[in-house]
Parts: sequence; structure tokens; C-alpha cells
Amino acid sequence: MIISRTPFRISFFGGGTDYPAWYRQHGGAVLAATIDKYCYLTCRYLPPFFEHRIRLVYREIETCQTISQIRHPAVREGLKFLGIDRGIELHHDGDLPARSGMGSSSAFTVGLLHALHALNGRMPSKKQLATESIYLEQEVLGETVGSQDQVMAAYGGLRHVRFESNGEIVAAPVVLSPERRAELQAHLMLFYTGIARTAAEVAKTYVEGIDSRRRQLRLLQELVEESIDILTSGKDIRVFGELLHEAWEAKRSLSDKVSTTKVDALYERARAAGAIGGKLTGAGGGGFLLLFAPPEQHQDIVEALKQLIHVPFAFESGGSQVIFYEPGIDYQQVEKVRQGQKAARRKAWASAA
Repeated sequence: MIISRTPFRISFFGGGTDYPAWYRQHGGAVLAATIDKYCYLTCRYLPPFFEHRIRLVYREIETCQTISQIRHPAVREGLKFLGIDRGIELHHDGDLPARSGMGSSSAFTVGLLHALHALNGRMPSKKQLATESIYLEQEVLGETVGSQDQVMAAYGGLRHVRFESNGEIVAAPVVLSPERRAELQAHLMLFYTGIARTAAEVAKTYVEGIDSRRRQLRLLQELVEESIDILTSGKDIRVFGELLHEAWEAKRSLSDKVSTTKVDALYERARAAGAIGGKLTGAGGGGFLLLFAPPEQHQDIVEALKQLIHVPFAFESGGSQVIFYEPGIDYQQVEKVRQGQKAARRKAWASAA
């Protein structure tokens, strides 16, 4: 039995510049952090006592005989990618709902590959996990997704992720004092809007023809450096919230699908109650509303948004981890080794004779 635990993320600045269609020409950057809300994946090789060879439990339950029969695209292609052809059982549990803008699909992909590698007796590096997950989502599945979610899920922490035009990705930690880190976290609030959407569908509305949105994307990229300077220089942290508001206004102009009239009304209500800035997490359209507000205003904001679910959270720094590793006995491999030893002994006896 293998259990992987992979964090969800909140993205502050630079979202949109992490799409290959943009950064392969212009470079890109994001500032993001992972939080203590996780995707859990449990997997094991299935004993040969069942009618089915494969069993998957997520929002659906699948039982089938072959990998090609699997309906879940990431699981199907992940098993093919790693060359796993034995019977397998896999369970998914998440602390937050899917299609919520928290990088849940990429956290699933990263956690899946991490667990399957461990099941095969390998421990991949964080860079390998990020690289393979990006390849699986973008190239194999053909999803219109950026590259920040996979990197953040794999590495964890508060990070300045740079996307070079040559394809290289650098995930540098943003080093803050414990006091400054706590101050940042104390100003952040997270609310679930209850609006589910597929990030790829929203992103497609502005990734296609992305060059026509150069002005907005360049501004979003510039705000990454400015926001990091605010955090690391000791400036008044409220300016960070003002930048969030500026970035949200720029992000909304990318497409009319990024926000909705309902979301705009919620955001303005939060601002009237004391929030300085904020944004929808992820590509937009729904999911979670991230707000930046002085701690003394938090209760007023909770009251103003009382129809939404308030989700307290803390930063985390571990990234994807295998938290339980009990691979069990691979009887096929044991028998292979035993036969190999027999063959070696016979060869040795023949040589001695």
C-alpha cells in the first residue's frame, strides 16, 4: 500500500504567463504558495482474487480488466506512461472540491505519478515529478493548462517560479522571516464560491490568440517582481493587497470568462467590508475567492460573505510526499530472482565440471 499526499496551491501573481504559448516566446513568472489542504491517493497492486484487474475510486467507481477501458484520462495515461500492466487499485480523497481553481487536477496528476513511482520501488525527484506531470497534462492529454500548478504541487512552499523561453523552469523559494511569513498569512482569507468550472475551458478563451493580450500579461509578469520586493524588503504589507487588486483587474480583462457578475458582486461586497484586494484562484470563472485584508476586518468580511464557506488555511512547505510506504511482496519478482539464482548455480556447476 502506498499513500501520497500532494498540496493544493494559491497563486498570487503571474497567472497566465505560465502557459507554454506565452513563456516559450516571452518567458513567464508566478508567485504562488501551497497550503495545508491536500489531495490523497492510495494505491496498491491488486491481488489476483477478483473478477476485475483494475479498480478506481474517485467521484465515480470504475472496475475494469484493461488499462484502455479506464475512463479517467489521467489515470489511464499515467499507467501507460509508467508502463504498469499489473492489476491495481487506486483511491482518491481530497480536502477541497475539484474544479475549484486550487490546482486540484495537477495535484492529482503529481500525486498519482508519485504514488505509482513508489509502487514500482522508485522515488522521483521533485523536478522529475513536475516535468512528467506537465508532459502528461499538456502533451499526452492535450489539456489547455499552464505549468505552475504541477511545479507548485511537486515542490511546495512559497515560490517564485520562472519559466524561461527555452523551456527551463526554475522554482526558487521566497525566503521570509517567520514574522513576515506569519504577517502575510494573517492577512489572507479564502472563501468557496460554490461555482465549479473547468480551468482549461476558461483558459482556452484567452490562451488562443494570447499574443493579442501582451499588455495585460506583461503587467501580470512585472507584478511578480514587485510583489516579491514588497514581501522581502519589509515595506507596508498592505501594498501587497493593493497589487492583488491591480492584478485582478488586469486578469479580468483577459477574457469575459475570467469573472462573472456574481463573483464581481461578491468581491465588491468584500472590499466594502474591508478587503484591500483579492482574486479568484486559478484561471477564473469560479472556485475559490482569495482575499487580502487586515486581520481586524476579517470578521466583518466573514459576515458580509456569510453565504459562502470560509476556509481557514496555513502555508505548507513539503510539496508532494509519500506518507505511507508498504509496497508488499512482489511474488512475481521474487520468483524471477529465484529462477535467476537457480540458473546462475547451474552455470557455476557446469563450469566447475
